[in-house]
This record gives sequence, structure tokens and C-alpha cells, in this order.
Amino acid sequence: MLSYPPHLVRDYIEDFGLNEKSVILDPFCGTGTTLVESKLRGIPSLGTEANPFAHFATSVKTDWQVDPDLLDRHSCDVADLALEILRRQGIEDSVPFPGKITDLSLRQLSPEQNQLILAGSISPIPLHKVLILLECLQKYRVEKIYRHQLLAIAHTLVFVASNLRFGPEVGMGSPKVDAPVVSAWLAKVRQMADDLRQRQDCKHTVAQVYLADARGLDSVLAPQSVDAVITSPPYPNEKDYTRTTRLESVILGFINTKADLQALKKGLLRSNSRNVYQTDTDDRWIQDHPKIQAIAEEIERRRIELGKTSGFEKRYARVTKLYFGGMARHLAALRSRLRPHAQLAYVVGDQASYLRVRIPTGELLAEIAQALGYEVVRTDLFRTRFATATKEQLREEVVILYWKGSF
Repeated sequence: MLSYPPHLVRDYIEDFGLNEKSVILDPFCGTGTTLVESKLRGIPSLGTEANPFAHFATSVKTDWQVDPDLLDRHSCDVADLALEILRRQGIEDSVPFPGKITDLSLRQLSPEQNQLILAGSISPIPLHKVLILLECLQKYRVEKIYRHQLLAIAHTLVFVASNLRFGPEVGMGSPKVDAPVVSAWLAKVRQMADDLRQRQDCKHTVAQVYLADARGLDSVLAPQSVDAVITSPPYPNEKDYTRTTRLESVILGFINTKADLQALKKGLLRSNSRNVYQTDTDDRWIQDHPKIQAIAEEIERRRIELGKTSGFEKRYARVTKLYFGGMARHLAALRSRLRPHAQLAYVVGDQASYLRVRIPTGELLAEIAQALGYEVVRTDLFRTRFATATKEQLREEVVILYWKGSF
């Protein structure tokens, strides 16, 4: 799934007639597109996100009260220190190391960290540079700006230092023997500082993000506190969303153990077979929905027909029911947090990931919402994408809902 673009948020802010007296919620806020766009327009916003790194990224991206000059100056000092340490080790940041890696004494991740990240995520020299930079930043930490500097490290780690490539699923590209880590980090920090200078007019607009499961909104949000929802939940597409942020989550300390990773997965909407657990019960929410039950039965029939016997393939039918049950649970918990006449936009996509059985996500979500007391206003076509498995165009849609104010 591609992230939905900022213009989509702007379009629905305008379509819903929202203003500085409104409160916008993104219950699956990811790295903060909806909250940033709301803040740019002076509209208060709320977000929930169960992934600790994504929650961190959103909270930083919506904190505009940082002194950009302090951020710039201090980061230059940290960069100079890191560059000097690297030079003493015979490593230049901007010039690929000319010798043998075996001649260097490089920082490494712990064995447990190595087990948590995707194999081949980052090469030894770029990793060493990242760890030296992180150590310098921690040693001379200034609380007022530290989180912004840390987020810049995460960006550099993924998009400059790592071997990751992003498509429908995260994977490995060509290994980078070396990369200009410190200079790329400083350039990112300076870009952040420039952005902060341009956003002073709306820096006081509230944007609050909670580390929370979107299926339990009633435990974190105040009753009748939301005027509108603009969001894009995970799709039922067998994509493990924890892999997308795994490298930065581990290196920056948001995930330290396998238990941390499992706890994170248990707090997410079930959208892939690798985060399904015996104790899951969200499927009870849609046990009387005939279309979802029929799709699950077709997936299981197709699995048996094709002779698919792996553990995760056996979970395809169940994860489909858990996904829609989780969305039902989310929409049910949301009702008491909405103000009367609230308007909602859910960006979702049809899928065919489970043994090529088509899942009309938008249609099913609309039916679930209607059964819970929402009015289905319309479904807007956002875009189509070509599914290589089925050779067909799948729709990505925006399901527009209305909450009258009682249930």
C-alpha cells in the first residue's frame, strides 16, 4: 500500500467544511499525514498509532515549537564530532572507504538486535557510521531538540544508509558498501529547521497523538471530542507493517526484544497471517456477516484445492475475518467519541492477496459501518492499481460516512 497523499487530506478538509473550531481524528495515523495537514490549516487534530516508532515520528513531525536555530547549530557541532571520530578511524564520510573492511574495528548490533532486523538491511560501514553518530548525539543530548535529531537519524538510516527498498513489501536492494551518513543526516536536520521556520504561524495548533490500538479508542479519547475522521487503515493484504519500520525501530531502541515485537503485533489490527494469535476474538464482531463469511470460506476452499498447507496459508481465512472484525470493533468504539454530525473518510483498497480471492474492502467496510449505526454517504474512487497476481485493476476507494449522533 502506498501512503495516501497530503492533497487527499486537504480535499476532505474542504469537502467536510472543517475549520479551526473542528477536531480531526486519524485513528491509524502512521507517520502523521493527516495531523500535519490539519496543523498547517490551523485545525486541531488527534491521532492514535500502535507502532511505537510511527507514533514517535508523528509526535515529532507535529511539534513545531522547537528553536530551528538551536537545532541547526547543535547538529553542526554533533556532526563535526562524529566526523572527527570517523577520521581518526581512517573513515571519511563523503568518500567510500578504499581499504578492506576487515582492517576496521566496526561497531555492530547485538545478537538479539540482529535477529530482529531483516537480514541484509544495512552493510557494516554505514551501520558503523550510524552508531557513531547516534552515540555522539546521545552524549551531547539537548532535550529541546533531541527528538527531531533522532527522527533525522531514522530518515538517514532508512533512505541513505540502508539496503532497503520499498514496494508492495519491504525488501533488499543492492548492498551499499558505504554511504555518506553524517552529511546526509545534517542535510535532513537543516531541511527540518527550514520547515520549522516556515511554520511559526500555526505552531500552537494542537496535534495530540496517542500510542494506542485503534480498536480501543474509547480508552484514550474523551467522549464526543471528534468532528471528523480522515484516515487510511491497513489493508487486508498479507503485508507485515512492522517490517516497514523494523530497522529504525531496533537501532533507535523502540523494539529491543522479540517480546517487544510480539507485543507490538498484538496491538495492531490483524491484516496479515503473521500476527494472528489463538486468543484473538475480533472475528466474533462479523460472525453474522454473510459476505465476509463467504469470502473466508472461498479462501479456505481455494487453499485446499491448491494444496497449500503452510501454517500461514492455513490462517488466510481466519485473518480475513479478524481484519473486518477488528474494523467493526474500531468503528463501534469510535461512536461515543464522535460529536453529532461527524463526517468520516476511510481510504481503503480492494485486495486479492489471499490465494487470488477478491476482497471488496470498501464495500464490506461500508456494510459494517451501516450495521453499527453510521450512514453511508458515498464511496469515492481514489485510484486503481494493477494486481500482478490476478492481472486485474483493483480499486482504492474513500468510504464516506456520517454519524448522526446516537446508537
